[in-house]
Amino acid sequence: MATSPKTNRPPVPALFQVALAPVQAFFRLEASSGILLALCAVAALAWANSPWGASYVAVFDAPLRLEVVGHGGHFTFRELINDGLMTLFFFLVGMEIKRELSSGELRTFSRALLPLIAALGGMVVPAGLYLAFTHGTPAQGGWAIPMATDIAFAIGCLTLVKARVGHGLVVFLTALAIFDDIGGILVIALFYGTGLHVEWLAVAAGVVAVLWGLNRFYVRNGLAYALAGVALWYAMHHGGIHATLSGVVLGLCIPALPSRPGREVLEELAAYVNGLVSRPDDESARGAQLLHIEEALEDIEPPLNRFVHLWHGYVAYGIVPLFALANSGVDVSSMSPSDLLKPLPLGIIVGLFVGKQLGIFLFTWAAVKAGVSPLPAGGSFGQLHGVAVVAGIGFTVALFVGGLAFAGQPALLAEAKLGILTGSLLSAVVGYVLLRYVARPAQAALQAPP
Repeated sequence: MATSPKTNRPPVPALFQVALAPVQAFFRLEASSGILLALCAVAALAWANSPWGASYVAVFDAPLRLEVVGHGGHFTFRELINDGLMTLFFFLVGMEIKRELSSGELRTFSRALLPLIAALGGMVVPAGLYLAFTHGTPAQGGWAIPMATDIAFAIGCLTLVKARVGHGLVVFLTALAIFDDIGGILVIALFYGTGLHVEWLAVAAGVVAVLWGLNRFYVRNGLAYALAGVALWYAMHHGGIHATLSGVVLGLCIPALPSRPGREVLEELAAYVNGLVSRPDDESARGAQLLHIEEALEDIEPPLNRFVHLWHGYVAYGIVPLFALANSGVDVSSMSPSDLLKPLPLGIIVGLFVGKQLGIFLFTWAAVKAGVSPLPAGGSFGQLHGVAVVAGIGFTVALFVGGLAFAGQPALLAEAKLGILTGSLLSAVVGYVLLRYVARPAQAALQAPP
């Protein structure tokens, strides 16, 4: 078989290329991760309510055991996903937060102020509405569930109407969701632990000190961070703080800035390459020359960017969809539409669909009218309202908080999932309709930044 002279690899068969093309096109879509998440949620619902529903429970409640050097633990497949793999999701969240704070849209107080105010409204009002429906009932412990915004779903929804939504509003929603994540992380740490154990928290503090040292000395080796991250997960698990938050701490400890100024590195490389051009070509030294160039370019790219690039695909297209598949399967065969009017699901639906849009829109409107901050990038208040509705898609983190709030209470957890799915669906559909057919885009909002 003939091979390509450039790669020395056999050409991809034409039939395989045709079959692969739609898959490649899908993953190039900006909204692809949100679409995949939705498909997994629908698949979980269909599976749980099919004649094979028992197999759904059997698969994700299957007992597993991990043993290392004589020490081990028992857990289910769902617990492995929720408490283990989701740590990588929170690791990515931690790195995204650090990147925005160090060099992104949140690096200055003026840029961060409006989405911070909006996020506060989007957390306080939904939680208050939920408590209004559930106060005095066993369900009131889930008050943090409607505070969440699912960034993958929300940005995916905006992508479907990107011709009518300006870049400024997309940035605004992204920054809002990051503050939302910070609020959710604090809530999980403070209110959904299992009782604090000081000795293990001291161990966790020691590991954090090690991570700070790795950051301070600009260690780039991923294995060093991985080992420290595993130790931190174990210490936090035994210390009474939900172990997945170790991912956030680890993400915040990854160096976010280059070790040397980019211009300095490029000037050195230019001098080095000019020197190579002026000398006779030496094929035996070509490998060492390329290695020198690659190592110099690594000084420009901070470890955080490299780790985000490495893990984003696995998290967005693997871990989070698997989480949705494991946690969205609600058996509704014994439920009726009237179940949506129970305090728990109704509180979540009202919190996500009504509370989110009221809190975000009213807090932002008040801040703009008071002259605290201008409206994002030429957008209109109509568009802002549509974005506020879309922010009510609480899916991933809402399900995660629901699992913590109602651990060991399967009936309440099923009601919570029903409310999360319904409230998120309402927010997605109504937000899309508002942005697509109602809100008028300002001309300035349609222009991407230079």
